[in-house]
Amino acid sequence: MTIYEKLMTIQQKLNAPKNQRNSFGNYNYRSCEDILEALKPLLKETKTVINLSDKVEAVGDRVYIHATATLVDIEGGEVVFSDAYAREEADKKGMDASQVTGAASSYARKYALNGLFAIDDNKDADATNTHSKEAKKSAPKAEDVPMEDLPFTFRDEPGGEPAVFSGKKVCSVCGAEMTDKVADYSKQKFGKYLCYNCQKKR
Repeated sequence: MTIYEKLMTIQQKLNAPKNQRNSFGNYNYRSCEDILEALKPLLKETKTVINLSDKVEAVGDRVYIHATATLVDIEGGEVVFSDAYAREEADKKGMDASQVTGAASSYARKYALNGLFAIDDNKDADATNTHSKEAKKSAPKAEDVPMEDLPFTFRDEPGGEPAVFSGKKVCSVCGAEMTDKVADYSKQKFGKYLCYNCQKKR
């Protein structure tokens, strides 16, 4: 089987139950660990391995964890990637700096796995969501949306052509949707996918 056939098998068979409970919102959710636990038998079946990695990226005065989930075919050596971002909170009650980074890493890795294995968590929030009942504001601009809420990118190789699950190409900095023309131009000029506004800041 090709890597994509193996990925399809995993996507069809993977069942990661929501074993965690959010007491504030009164709902169940799944963690990164839950997904990995459900994934292990399928990795053995398809003779693939999963590798999770992340790095810190600063955008202005904000710090993001950029996580990558990589599925590797141990028979043919082919790989498939999925990326996701999570922003570190400036101040998190009860957590020191390392715990804040660790929480953001777990969050980003979970959504990188979601993107790779087609797990739909749109109705889920993380365990610390307190469901604040603040007054609703008008819809935010794309550049104001936290990276963890943006669509995931899916690519065949690092730096390769992204195919966003929403069907749209997005800026690698702010997540704004782009036309093919803008995406192709930015890739050629800057080596990455940048929307028009982010290109002007370079």
